Amino acid sequence: MSSKNPPYMTASGLVGKILDKIKVAATPDRFTQDYLATELGFSGGSAKAFIPLAKRIGLIGSDGAPTEIYKQFRSTNAATSKAAIATAIKTGYADLYLRNEYVHSLSKAELEGLVIELTGLEKGNQTIRAIVGTFESLKSYADFSSRPKHGAENPPPVEVPVAIRESDSSEDLKLNLSYTINIVLPKTDDIAVFNAIFRSLKDNLLSK
Repeated sequence: MSSKNPPYMTASGLVGKILDKIKVAATPDRFTQDYLATELGFSGGSAKAFIPLAKRIGLIGSDGAPTEIYKQFRSTNAATSKAAIATAIKTGYADLYLRNEYVHSLSKAELEGLVIELTGLEKGNQTIRAIVGTFESLKSYADFSSRPKHGAENPPPVEVPVAIRESDSSEDLKLNLSYTINIVLPKTDDIAVFNAIFRSLKDNLLSK
């Protein structure tokens, strides 16, 4: 799975089956290939791609430890569980949400078009089918209409000043230039949106 593309499993039909098992199995200290094979019963090679997928969407951390999103997904409260997967989708597919904040409301054909636009891959490409299939499988476990747990209303836009400094340190001349950019953040409690904005800022403005 290329990190440049949205997350996916080639065998996207396994996504739901593994999530179903996660719901009823005990939460491990580390979600490993052994746990996937022994405790959840998915020992096939195709299932191994679930772990990279789970890391990309924030179900497990880089060290394999289940995250708070993972634990919320296992909740017996259906609203909490579905809201957790909605958060996971917005985390893993942040680049798609930057292009359309209602990706989850698109038809399958519209979603495919957006993925083609993002990746530059050709229509009918196996990777395109896998990305769309994985997204659709995850979406069937999600509810994007859940309101935030804390606060009934979204906070007002916040202006975040970002200072960029340039310097010329020659022996004869020392010149320091400073710029301040005010970023108006959108009205949202979705941390995935903020992560995507600041990642884009870092890549395009702050990196050398």
